[in-house]
Amino acid sequence: MEPVHDHVTTVLTDKFEVAPGDVRPDATLTELGLDSLGVTELAVTLQEHWGVEVPEDAFTGDSTLRDVVTRTRDLLDEAGRPTARDGAE
Repeated sequence: MEPVHDHVTTVLTDKFEVAPGDVRPDATLTELGLDSLGVTELAVTLQEHWGVEVPEDAFTGDSTLRDVVTRTRDLLDEAGRPTARDGAE
């Protein structure tokens, strides 16, 4: 499994109570039930977990799960923090 994808999925299902079956790579955060405050809370949660700064504009309601995972990986790469990527998404 891929740590960033797994963590984002866990946050969405546990913290935001998104049904696991709804968590698909092409689902937008709005489709998953996150409003603007929820999107901000997701960014803060990822920032705290991974220890990297997540810019305020990193995610929007139109961001897909794939976008969130990719952007989080990019932020980790920029910060020099390795992630165990196995190509899963």
